Amino acid sequence: MPPVLRIALLQVALLALLLAAWEIAISFKWIAVYLYGRPSGIFAKASILIANGELLRDAALTAWEAIAGFLIGTIAGSAVGLLLWLFPTSAAVLRPYLIALNGLPKIALAPLIIVWFGIGISSKIAIAAIITFIVAVITAQQGAKEVDSDLIKLMRSLGASRWKTWRTVVIPGAMPWIVSAFRLNVGFALIGAVVGEYIASKEGLGYMIYYAGVLYDLNAVWVGIAALMAVALLMYGAIDLLERRLRF
Repeated sequence: MPPVLRIALLQVALLALLLAAWEIAISFKWIAVYLYGRPSGIFAKASILIANGELLRDAALTAWEAIAGFLIGTIAGSAVGLLLWLFPTSAAVLRPYLIALNGLPKIALAPLIIVWFGIGISSKIAIAAIITFIVAVITAQQGAKEVDSDLIKLMRSLGASRWKTWRTVVIPGAMPWIVSAFRLNVGFALIGAVVGEYIASKEGLGYMIYYAGVLYDLNAVWVGIAALMAVALLMYGAIDLLERRLRF
C-alpha cells in the first residue's frame, strides 16, 4: 500500500474512532449531550443544512471573505516587507509601529473596521486583509534580513546595484519566510472573516455558529466548526501546491 494512502486511511480511522467513542459516551450518559452534542445529531443537522443549501451558501461566503482578505493582505504585506529592505531608514522608522501592531490583538480592530467599511462583505474582507497584512510585513521583512550576507557581499563585489541584489538574491532568499507567512495567515484570515460575521452579519459560518450558540443548538455549532475546518484544509492544500511549484 502506498504510504500516502496508508496515512490517509489511518487519519480516517482515527476520526471514526473518536466519533464512535463520543457517541458511545453520550449513549451511556458518561458525558452530557446538552454540553457536547452527539455525532449522530451533528450528521443529521449537517444533512438538513446541506439539503436546504444553507451550509454551502454560508461556507462559500466565509471562504470568499477569508480568501480575498488573505490574498490582499498577504501579497501586499509581503511586498511591503521586502521593499523595506531597500529602504533601511524607513524600516527603522516604522519598526516600533510594526512591533506595536503585531503585539496588538488584531480582533480589537474589528469594530473600527466595521464602522469604516459597513456591515457588508467588504468589512469582513478588510478585517482579514488588515490582520494578514501585518503578519506578512513583519515575516517578509525578517526573511529579507536573514538572507545570507555573504551572497549580498558577493553581489556588491561584482558591481550589482542594491536594486539588482534585491531582485536576484533577497527576494528568492526570503521566499521560505513568505511561504511560512502564507501558512500562518490562513488561520488569521479565517479568524478575521468569522469575527466580522460574529459582530455584524446575517450570513456566513461565523453568524451561523453564533446564532446556533444563542439557540443552544450545539449540533449546528459543530457543523459550522467542521465547515470552517474544511475551508482551512482547502486553503492549506492550495498553499502546499504553491510551495511544491516554488524553488527556493
